[in-house]
Amino acid sequence: MHDKLITVLWFDGDAERAARFYAETFPDSTVGRVFRAPSDFPGGSKGDALTVEFTVLGRAFSGLNGGDLFKPNESVSFMVVTEDQDETDRYWNAILDNGGQESACGWCKDKWGFSWQITPRTLLDSQVAGGEEARRAFEAMMTMGKIDVAAIDAARRGC
Repeated sequence: MHDKLITVLWFDGDAERAARFYAETFPDSTVGRVFRAPSDFPGGSKGDALTVEFTVLGRAFSGLNGGDLFKPNESVSFMVVTEDQDETDRYWNAILDNGGQESACGWCKDKWGFSWQITPRTLLDSQVAGGEEARRAFEAMMTMGKIDVAAIDAARRGC
C-alpha cells in the first residue's frame, strides 16, 4: 500500500478472514501483505497474522488483530453506493449470508460488527432533488431494511 491515509480496522484475531471476504464480495478489492508474528507473544503465537493490508472498492485499509479490547460501533459505517436492485441485493445478501445482521434504512452489520450502508444511487438522488420527492423517498426508506429500489423510484414519482 502506498496511500498516505489508510483506515485501520480493529479485529479480534479475524482480520485476514475479513479481508478475504471483503475482497471476494466487492469489486476493485484485494488482499495485500500480511504481517505475521515473528515469535510467540502475549495472546498469540508465532505465525499469527498481526496486520493485513487490503483494499475495498479501491480504498486502502489495514486490519489489526488487536484482540477483544475494542468493538466496532455505528459511529463509523461504510456506504456502498449501488446502481440497481441486483447490486444492492448482491452486497446485502453477501453480508447477511456471511453471519451479518439486518438493520433499518439500508444498514446492515457484518459478522465482525462493522456497519455497512448499502445505498442505491436513486435514494441519494432523491435527497438531492429535495422537496416532496425527497420527503416521499425518505418516508419509504424509513419502512425498509434492505432498500427496495422499485419502491424508492415509485415514491419519487409519487406513486
